[in-house]
Amino acid sequence: MAAWDLSVTVEDLGADAPPITVSVTSDLHIGGVILKLVEKSQVKRDWSDHALWWEQKQQWLLRTAWTLEKCGIQADAGLIFMAQHKPLRLGLPNGLTLRLRACFSGPVFRTVLGICKMLNIRRPEELSLLRPIEEKKKKKDTDLSEELYDLTEVPLTSVSRPCLYNGMPAHFADSLKTEKVYKMLSVSQPAPAPEAIAKLYRPASVVDKAHIHSRWLDSSRSLMQQGVQENDRLWLRFKYYCFHDLEPKYDVVRLTQMYEQARWAILLEDIDCTEEEMLLFGAIQYHINKLSLSEPQTMTSSPAMDDLDSALQCLEVKLDGGESQLHFLDFLHPLSWPRSQNPLDEKVGEEGIKEMQLRFSLKSMYFVSFTCLYIQYNGLSPFSGCEAAPDVNVAGQKFCIKLLIPAPEGMNEVYLRCENEEQYSRWMAACRLASKGKSLADRLFQSEVQSIRSFLAMQQTNPNTHTDNSMSINTHSLVSPRYSKKYKVKQLTPRILEAYQNVAQLSLTDALLRFLQIWQALPDFGISFVVVRFKGSRKDEVLGIAPNRLIRIDLGVGDVVKTWRYNNMRQWNVAIEFDGNVNMAFSCVTADCKIVHEFIGGYIFMSTRSREQSDTLNEELFHKLTGGHEAL
Repeated sequence: MAAWDLSVTVEDLGADAPPITVSVTSDLHIGGVILKLVEKSQVKRDWSDHALWWEQKQQWLLRTAWTLEKCGIQADAGLIFMAQHKPLRLGLPNGLTLRLRACFSGPVFRTVLGICKMLNIRRPEELSLLRPIEEKKKKKDTDLSEELYDLTEVPLTSVSRPCLYNGMPAHFADSLKTEKVYKMLSVSQPAPAPEAIAKLYRPASVVDKAHIHSRWLDSSRSLMQQGVQENDRLWLRFKYYCFHDLEPKYDVVRLTQMYEQARWAILLEDIDCTEEEMLLFGAIQYHINKLSLSEPQTMTSSPAMDDLDSALQCLEVKLDGGESQLHFLDFLHPLSWPRSQNPLDEKVGEEGIKEMQLRFSLKSMYFVSFTCLYIQYNGLSPFSGCEAAPDVNVAGQKFCIKLLIPAPEGMNEVYLRCENEEQYSRWMAACRLASKGKSLADRLFQSEVQSIRSFLAMQQTNPNTHTDNSMSINTHSLVSPRYSKKYKVKQLTPRILEAYQNVAQLSLTDALLRFLQIWQALPDFGISFVVVRFKGSRKDEVLGIAPNRLIRIDLGVGDVVKTWRYNNMRQWNVAIEFDGNVNMAFSCVTADCKIVHEFIGGYIFMSTRSREQSDTLNEELFHKLTGGHEAL
């Protein structure tokens, strides 16, 4: 076979160095080309991390056993011989910017795995990379170089759970500089000055939120394939809001960064909350800041873990107890419907069964058995599969539960109104367990009730509690701009300190978990937005993507039009088909359709995880669920 010349640029020789020309044949494999390049360069160094990048095709040639002919390479191919791992500036949820070595040749999914292993963040499948939003800049502002913490010398580890020395991974304990960085990763950082906060990007509408979510990188393609260059800046963020197997003992960095992402989502108004909730968020932040400035504390397991879904699964496996002796009908008092529902008829049976005929011709029946809570809605169906969301205002004595009930055409909303906190706590706990297919005899019921009680107690004000109103706190870093503009500092300070009295006894771990619990209870928690146009429609609408459902939202007024659950989904690929011959088709306006596909497939992948599985992720399954036609 005739030989021909192939020119290859060697990146390590410098930008001004001419390409190296090697004589090859079409049956020469990629590994042979690399060997000739190394010999001809006459540079003695470790080349094991280097590979060939095909510029025109935007692809890596990583299969070293493949021949040039099989790869389709001819004499005019522009090949570059470069390192697969390069420096990357990585912005973390707590505002810290690291400079570290990341893989530019593998899929982003695998790149994130490597980054999280080095930073000691478990469950890396919940995170991903996205392009940052530019911060606001005024003309008088001078460009200040951001503070970088260099970790390029820290080796990437292949161990899923690294050994800890003095509470930190061994590769961080090598020097005082890296020890300092790890402490900054695992401890909440003080908020920046109000002027710096004002320059951060704050979404003003759902369209702005959709713009942020359109910047996620494709998990199945490499950084180089997506135009990311050496020393470019990316954000590492939690993308999938399914926090699995959360263990404070091992998840110091993960828990801290999760808190920071939740904190800034609230402060920058990426997620809405009530004034009462904002004051409680501010109080817990103030408490966490005080504890973080004191001596470092070791995070240990605590009862507050029971408030998280992952902790519920954990405790169910670990705890071993007898059958719970509960008297169901003693605590399930009859509920009253909100007045807006206009019930026409109401009957309460001796066994606590309540039946109501509503003006809009829907019949609902709630009753309790000794195995499960059921709801009858146009025919008997298990309560499992419904969703229960809080609609509470403690100060206004409003204790409601919003139920999302599966129906063939989507989800329907029903509101339950409780008379007091005690009734709400028991009903909400029962709804949460029953929606997961658990019975009321489950041993987690009492802990769930206690968790809800403590959550409500935090929002109560105690007029007999003395607060030092003269204490100066930076309210601008504790509440969102909306409330900073609405109230003066001297008005916010006593209200935050009053709420602080309810959380002052919490440990650092409990405070972080409590903050996350309240965050998870917000109505808009975990929803990513994409502006789409549904088939047959003439106007743009919003598609909300939640951990367990899709939401169709009217762009003009913001009302929910329809909701579909993933467990009713048969297939998805731009056009989505649900049970009951329900089809949904749309085109994406603000994002690539691959982003929507990844969200749906990613959440379905998250639902396959269990505590019995090892830490090894099924990467092939992830790409099959998120890759669309490319995976097939």
